Amino acid sequence: MLFLQFPLLAVFLPGGDNAGELGLLPPRAAPEHVSFHVIQTASFVNQSWAQCQGSGWLDELQTHGWERESNRIIFLHTWSKANFSNEEFLHLNVLFRIYTIGLMREIQAHASQYPIEYPFEVQMNAGCELHSGDSPKSFFQVAFKGVDLLNFQNTTTWVPSPDSGSLAQSVCDLLNQYEGIKETVYTLLRSTCPRFLLGLLDSGKMYLHRQVRPEAWLSSRPSLGSGRLLLACHVSGFYPKPVWATWMRNEQEQLGTEYGDILPNADGTWYLQVTLDVASEEAAGLSCRVRHSSLGGKDIILYWGHHFSMNWIALVVVMVTLMSLIVLVLWFKKHCSYPDIL
Repeated sequence: MLFLQFPLLAVFLPGGDNAGELGLLPPRAAPEHVSFHVIQTASFVNQSWAQCQGSGWLDELQTHGWERESNRIIFLHTWSKANFSNEEFLHLNVLFRIYTIGLMREIQAHASQYPIEYPFEVQMNAGCELHSGDSPKSFFQVAFKGVDLLNFQNTTTWVPSPDSGSLAQSVCDLLNQYEGIKETVYTLLRSTCPRFLLGLLDSGKMYLHRQVRPEAWLSSRPSLGSGRLLLACHVSGFYPKPVWATWMRNEQEQLGTEYGDILPNADGTWYLQVTLDVASEEAAGLSCRVRHSSLGGKDIILYWGHHFSMNWIALVVVMVTLMSLIVLVLWFKKHCSYPDIL
């Protein structure tokens, strides 16, 4: 069984012999709450074909990927190695490769013993959390077809999730037979993960503590009902994530303002849309106010119908510049063309 190689790597794991010291982690080394977790999805199409996807996340920021072809960890940022050495990451990479290959083979081998129909997916979410002034907390959750199946408790035991049925109990009974694997998982969660998380916070502090100013602009479209508009205030490109934006009239927040989810941009910044449904004749006098830590206490205020947004101003500047260049070129062609001199 390939999984039997799993515990042999425990002796190489970073921090594998200092799990008892974890309660002494200095509270000031981390924010009030921060987590690192690995997400894995194993998709099984039939008895002979399956694939696995994985990623690593610092809170909501993806820091690692998984190359399926070579079964290796991908570093998405220059600081994604934290303070681990190349040798330490080599051991972790071997460990995850053995785990991934072994997981796929074992599930395929035992699937026929349970009432499981193809295709199906197995999802895993494992990691650790640091809370200011408290000991690290760890978690390892497994789901089957999107439903909680089992988890790994701090007592180094696999336990079924509530109301998960006989399948979860059977899988736990099987996994709990392998003491070496449980010890390795415990070491990863309780020792390696917290140290790696602290290393990420330290090595990535310049990136994580940066301040990026938001851009804001307004738009509208017809709303349901005659003579109504849906006004939208767009706020994009800001970091860190916490932001405040709302529609106002005469310094009064407007009831009925709706807030979308704060969504990630591809560059690691964030986007928010705030909308307000109003009668067309009531739109004048409304404004969108934006507050963010990068603005130094100076809010962005965009007035509907009175002031152009920054995007419109930029567009006007570009158009004027292009027109000026065209006029200049035409003038030169008219006044600076000479007959050929023989």
